[in-house]
Amino acid sequence: MSGRSYLFLIVTTLLWGGNAAFGKMAVGHVSPMVLTLSRWILALAIISAIAGPQLRRDWPLIRRNLHILLGLGAVGYTAFNGFLYSALQYTTGVNGAIEQGGIPVLIFVLNFVLFRVPVTAVQIAGFAISFFGVVLTASHGDLATLAQLNLNYGDALLLVAVLAYALYTVGLRWKPAIHWKSMMAAASLGAAIAAVPPLLYEIAQAKAIWPDHIGIGVILYTAIFPSLVSQILYIKGVEGIGANRAGLFINLVPVFGTGLSVLLNGERLEPFHFLALVLVIGGIAISEWGKPRPVETIQ
Repeated sequence: MSGRSYLFLIVTTLLWGGNAAFGKMAVGHVSPMVLTLSRWILALAIISAIAGPQLRRDWPLIRRNLHILLGLGAVGYTAFNGFLYSALQYTTGVNGAIEQGGIPVLIFVLNFVLFRVPVTAVQIAGFAISFFGVVLTASHGDLATLAQLNLNYGDALLLVAVLAYALYTVGLRWKPAIHWKSMMAAASLGAAIAAVPPLLYEIAQAKAIWPDHIGIGVILYTAIFPSLVSQILYIKGVEGIGANRAGLFINLVPVFGTGLSVLLNGERLEPFHFLALVLVIGGIAISEWGKPRPVETIQ
């Protein structure tokens, strides 16, 4: 199960790296909340079309836990992506990559403070090594650039996005024992509902941008891959190895994001990219080696 969970989480972070790259591509082609609502409506339509038998079987559990499922979708899907896409309107990719690297440490802190989930010194060391790989990626191999970073409105939005996804990950412990299709349908519904009020505000502020052909492409990618495939794999990964250990894999997002930028935008692949990848994967491996026994699991 652990081996499959690792694979699920690696593919998840690869698709999330694409989410960040496409989110930046969306600037000027579709506004943040138009993108957020559109992707979750499309994702909801897709998952509902294939989840009929599971939804009928799981309906008693869904009905009893509907507030939890809708809340998970609202926080983990709409809040995170809405704040992320909005942040990319104002902040740099360097700041964004560093701040998203804070998700795993927030998961560690929240799990310890709220549930006293144990963390070993080796796990902390592994996290530090992995996070340094994120910083190396974000700074493009020049750590001196970090001293020149200034937080702006976009960075504040990114910090809220980071908190939202950490809360979502920790909150998965309350997910009822339902099929993944039922989980995704209910959470996608919560995400779509939660996206309506901020979209109305965006329209009222005359900031809504309806998608052109590039915006439509971004919506299609985000609806299918980051919205459905990656969320399903992330849920199964957290189920397999627990929130603390799964959250550490999020440090792969900026590394994969860099690689996708090379492929999509023709950017150069530098030696520090390889070093960063070694540090991130090595930190994850060290943290896994030093995990507490017995391993915590999401119930």
